[in-house]
Amino acid sequence: MASVTWKQVLAWRMRRQFVERPEDVSAPEIARRLAGVQAQVASAAEFAVAVRRRTPVAGQVPRALLEERTLVKTWAARGTLHLLPADEAGAHLMLCSSLRNWEKGTWQRAFGTTPADLEAIAAAAAGALSGGAALTREELARAIVDETGSSHLAEVLGSGWGTLLKPLAWWGVLCYGPPQGNKVTFTSPARWLPGWTGLPSMEDAARTVIHAYLGAHGPATPDMFDNWLMRKQSRKKDVRAWFAAAEEGLATVEVEGVPMYVQAEHMDELLDTAPTASVRLLGGFDQYVLGAGTGATYLVPADHRSKVSRAAGWISPVVLYEGRVAGVWDAADGEVTVTPFEDIPAAPLKEELDRLAPLLG
Repeated sequence: MASVTWKQVLAWRMRRQFVERPEDVSAPEIARRLAGVQAQVASAAEFAVAVRRRTPVAGQVPRALLEERTLVKTWAARGTLHLLPADEAGAHLMLCSSLRNWEKGTWQRAFGTTPADLEAIAAAAAGALSGGAALTREELARAIVDETGSSHLAEVLGSGWGTLLKPLAWWGVLCYGPPQGNKVTFTSPARWLPGWTGLPSMEDAARTVIHAYLGAHGPATPDMFDNWLMRKQSRKKDVRAWFAAAEEGLATVEVEGVPMYVQAEHMDELLDTAPTASVRLLGGFDQYVLGAGTGATYLVPADHRSKVSRAAGWISPVVLYEGRVAGVWDAADGEVTVTPFEDIPAAPLKEELDRLAPLLG
């Protein structure tokens, strides 16, 4: 079996993710290459797209979301908001729906909701959005309560609203729609997205998402994939079945002694990749970090993890050197402050800061 080092893997990932070599590609193509862009913080998602362009420019994401509708914003991996290519979103949602945590007693006790409640909420929401409406949270909740006539659901929607929306998103009932001022709206992906093809079979979804993940964050093991998808909450037998469904076009390579999967078409390029000495800045919640997870010590030094993965799930902007997270950074009032974990060459750091000046203000 062929073998590579982590330094080679990180250099290859940087190239695949348009980090080492930014290109002037569209926001949907960047999201496709990264297997989604986390969008819990909208500005972080926009930065993640802009920083990967040879000439960084703002405004790419809103255009793709609201005008072209080639991107969709919805809950996906790890139950967090993501930007996904409209024509691949269904595959991501299908795999996420397999978690079915709403069937667990602990979930039902915590949120006061049964699977039957969720099915009633989904049916009412689907009806309210079937004509192409874009409803605010308040409007959608009122429509659901009016349709079901349930005072119990009115109470549930008032207390656990955000959690209840995720299964509806994974079932393809709703996604984010155009904002109304500072309020978000929800709409039907079938009515909103020209590229929506519905939810595929689980096998087709596995092939799409696993190949997308390995194309950006490989080589990887099934356990690493599951950690990215749902923080190792998926059933192991499901993950094994998904990789079996996706095995055509996959190959294995040893990464410092550990067998991992990679797309077969990428094997030669990976083996030929030399370690990098570049310096790059990435924003908060960037997929380069999230794809591996902050617990990956080959990427994030264990003794500095708390500076990268902070309280309340906040993921810091990072400085990469040789592909590793070598520091964090912050920008305020037009000044960028870098907190290094190791010596970072000054000249390439300055070049990167100059390149990103238009985005950093």
